[in-house]
Amino acid sequence: MTQTAPNATYLTQEAYDRLQAELRELSGPGRVEIAKRIEAAREEGDLKENGGYHAAKEEQGKMEARIRQLTQILQNASVGEAPPDDGVVEPGMVVTVELFGEEETFLLGSREIADGDDSLDVYSEQSPMGKAINGQTVGETCTYLAPTGKTIEVKILKAKPYSA
Repeated sequence: MTQTAPNATYLTQEAYDRLQAELRELSGPGRVEIAKRIEAAREEGDLKENGGYHAAKEEQGKMEARIRQLTQILQNASVGEAPPDDGVVEPGMVVTVELFGEEETFLLGSREIADGDDSLDVYSEQSPMGKAINGQTVGETCTYLAPTGKTIEVKILKAKPYSA
């Protein structure tokens, strides 16, 4: 695994490649397309009442925000293979924990690994709970300090590598 920043976001090679392709598309052909749409709408006349112009400008803003987000993720990415299925919690694992007497299952790592799987919650390995459980093994119990100042106990029930 290659660490590129102290607070790197773990990504599988597949997720990293997918995000690079998205960034290339948005910052190249995507920018050209939106510029053409804005120019065409501008030629229609009065910009105050031009819905097409305002929609295109709004889309441009969203696209530029995504470009900035992708650039930041990729610059601070730690790219590696999927973690081994050895019961040790690490980024890229789907973890089931007992928290407040209830089971909760989530992906430890970046939402970008899950590629649109909105059914799975994601916790960053940099979050208080992520830091506490990272490196723990199935069956272990650990605690972490919540942002509210309360100490929270977490028991690791399952840890399996994420697979799409």
